[in-house]
Amino acid sequence: MKTIILSREDCCREAAEQIRALLAEKPEAVLALAAGRTMEPLFGELARLCAAGELSLKKARLFAVTEFEDCPVELSCLRQLEQSLVEKTDLSPENCRFLSAETAEGYEEAMRAAGGLDLAVLGIGDNGHVGYNEPATPFASRTHRQKLTDATRRQLAERFGGEEKVPAYAWTMGVKTLVEAREIFVLAFGEEKARPVHQMLYARDDSYVPAAFLQLPLQVTVWLDQAAAAKI
Repeated sequence: MKTIILSREDCCREAAEQIRALLAEKPEAVLALAAGRTMEPLFGELARLCAAGELSLKKARLFAVTEFEDCPVELSCLRQLEQSLVEKTDLSPENCRFLSAETAEGYEEAMRAAGGLDLAVLGIGDNGHVGYNEPATPFASRTHRQKLTDATRRQLAERFGGEEKVPAYAWTMGVKTLVEAREIFVLAFGEEKARPVHQMLYARDDSYVPAAFLQLPLQVTVWLDQAAAAKI
């Protein structure tokens, strides 16, 4: 696991450059992308590179890492990825797959049929979740429906306009699904991420801190700003 500490902007620029290099070598690469506030500057940088003619996502295959159950469309992961990438780059809608009750059963098979995940780009939750694999999620988990913890629902309260409005469940790629990606990026910014980042790097790789399972794959890069790196 490699850790890189830069400003948020520089982290996103360098991560976007790594994605550009991957797609230059393998235009049809399979990308698993998380949604959420942490990803916005990265998506903005990918859009900038596309507009400048320095990156093409036209042949890339995208699989969303998560989706909320019973969520207003405008607050869904699907809508964020559409607005941030599909509408602002040359990413083809036909090459995008999103999670839902209808698609979850065949999601793993679709990833295998595409050749497996070349790159998973993830954030980390305040309680150490990745995707929405909450504490106590087993390592062997695959794409599944996940009950969100109170801690996660508090973290999402601002997005949904109050904790009581946050969906109780989400769909998520499982831990084993994510760690099987050929390469993994984790982005974490802000002082509220310092504790979960420390746990991800130094906790035992067990289900109490799901992000600690990311110690197992060989090709993991963690991109941090100074605040998120404060406890390491």
